[in-house]
Amino acid sequence: MAEQGEGRGEETKFSVWDLPDVPMGQLPPHLELQRTRVFCNKDAPIHTESIQYSGAYSSIGVDNSVQLDNFCKNFRVEVIRLNEDDIEFDMIGIDAAIANSFRRILLAEVPTMAIEKVLFANNTSVVQDEVLAHRLGLVPISVDPRLFDYMSENDQPNEKNAIVFKLHVKCERGSPRITVKSDELKWLPNGSELVKESTANSDSSSKPETYTYFSSSQESVPEFVKNPIAPKYPDIILAKLGPGQEIELEAHAVKGIGKTHAKWSPVATAWYRMLPEVILLEDVEDELAEELKSKCPVNVFDIEDIGKGKKRATVARPRSCTLCRECIRGDDWEKRVALRRVKNHFIFTIESTGALPPEVLFTEAVKILEGKCERVITELS
Repeated sequence: MAEQGEGRGEETKFSVWDLPDVPMGQLPPHLELQRTRVFCNKDAPIHTESIQYSGAYSSIGVDNSVQLDNFCKNFRVEVIRLNEDDIEFDMIGIDAAIANSFRRILLAEVPTMAIEKVLFANNTSVVQDEVLAHRLGLVPISVDPRLFDYMSENDQPNEKNAIVFKLHVKCERGSPRITVKSDELKWLPNGSELVKESTANSDSSSKPETYTYFSSSQESVPEFVKNPIAPKYPDIILAKLGPGQEIELEAHAVKGIGKTHAKWSPVATAWYRMLPEVILLEDVEDELAEELKSKCPVNVFDIEDIGKGKKRATVARPRSCTLCRECIRGDDWEKRVALRRVKNHFIFTIESTGALPPEVLFTEAVKILEGKCERVITELS
């Protein structure tokens, strides 16, 4: 590098051969950060794209292609929290496209059972038939959909593809108003009890024809002996009845997916976010440490005593960071704190509606994605 003129100072000369060597097959640190991290500046995030092209770094001898051995070595799932209704786990070593495919499958393609047809025998409540039928369709049913078949337009409802519930509630005259809740839905394991009008007036001695064709009782299924079919939550309000009002109906549930209607979606929500990474670029001490701790609304930072009456800020809970960026607003704070997101580390949360446990929902989503991949391979071959 040439020397600079007077007044601008002199800069020392150096050669490119004096720069430190980068090990073969590895990216320089700044490029590795750009490839694996999203930099969250106070105005906008940068380096948000995923570099998929295999020859992106070929000029420096780095192969960026996806290799199965590397994927198997780096990919892992770590469960952070699990209870009856939701699960939080980390998916490490995958691309955002794969994480998003799991999310979309959970929302739209994992099947459940939901009420599809409602037969009204009597409804004198203020809730219209179609509104009540819509509310019934959104009631989660606690039953494993894998025990049932899909019902096509040409199929008859039977014990293998349908579940029948009965609801009959009446508010007697002179009584106070009553609330009709989902626990009034009673499972009919032998099928429909409503007789079709075409056979109701028949003089035939044969058995009256109903709206289902059950050849056996669903109570004979071992899974239903210990766990009878019922709504997941017994306290969902369906309607309110005044004195003299009555609701009598029969509801038929079938198997479906959320892509057809949201009532079949097995999750209340399924979402993910990239793992936050909070880095202190320099020691933040004393008054600045107190200021930094007070800046964060979710208490990511903590203060430790380093002796001699001095205090220093530390990153105690980086996972709690919501990327509000309050900690880097203000003078020179971007020089002290760096906010990043790890591109291949996703915090995934699944909230089940109750039809299936959340951990089972994820394994079912994996099976569906596997089936899609197998169909693509079959078509290509």
